[in-house]
Amino acid sequence: METKVIREKQDMTFLSWSKTRHSSGTAGTFLKAESSITGKKVYYKLSNYDKVHGVVGHECVNELIADRLLTILGVEHLHYQLIHADIRVGETPQEVWLCASEEFKQRGEDKIALDAYYDTEHLPGENEMDFCLRMGWGEYLWQMFVVDYLILNRDRHGANIEVLRNKRRRTLRLAPLFDHGLSLLFSCDTDDSIAKFDVMKDRPVQSYLGSRSAWENLSLIPKGQLPKLNPLRETDRAVLLEDLDGVISERLQEAIWSMIWKRWCAYEDFCHS
Repeated sequence: METKVIREKQDMTFLSWSKTRHSSGTAGTFLKAESSITGKKVYYKLSNYDKVHGVVGHECVNELIADRLLTILGVEHLHYQLIHADIRVGETPQEVWLCASEEFKQRGEDKIALDAYYDTEHLPGENEMDFCLRMGWGEYLWQMFVVDYLILNRDRHGANIEVLRNKRRRTLRLAPLFDHGLSLLFSCDTDDSIAKFDVMKDRPVQSYLGSRSAWENLSLIPKGQLPKLNPLRETDRAVLLEDLDGVISERLQEAIWSMIWKRWCAYEDFCHS
């Protein structure tokens, strides 16, 4: 997936979309599809879908921006393409921007949601965090807490972290970080809502590991174990927002950059405090 944004409109009316109600209780329906035409399984998803108005959100753009941010920071993650496409939902044709990602499982691996794996494998009285630390996943969790603070990810529930197992080889690992659509300014769909959105406000988040505060979750990282991330620089604005003109508004682009940069600066202050 070298080309991140495919602006030339693609005919993807062959995809069959299934509806999934968002698990966190956030209003909206999110449609997903998959194909294996190229020999690799590819997963597609749409932004927030409304039966009357069609696709009305910009969560797919958030996936691409988060992908670029994690690449800069040096955090392992799932990669996304943003594709301009004609699709069909039921009998209704639509022109949309969708995102695509390739299967991240390796041959012989199966996957299980972390919350389900914890339910079957934890020791008596062992909470979710202690379980993950016993499994040797501490560095992964600390990176996840930082990322989720920077983009204000509101949806890190127990199925948005996956365990990958190869029973024959007896290997076990956590999947690369994925599913960052419900982050940044995902709830803002007008200039007025963008202008009123406080990018530094500590809004409630759903976090399977940690609290309802993305900021407070940074304090769960043990002293001396802050993740070693590549620094974010002001010049990275161009990288994060490359080729998004005409996809989302300039005002939304500016607000997204302001959010990421201000939160990065606050995180640096946290690291030095």
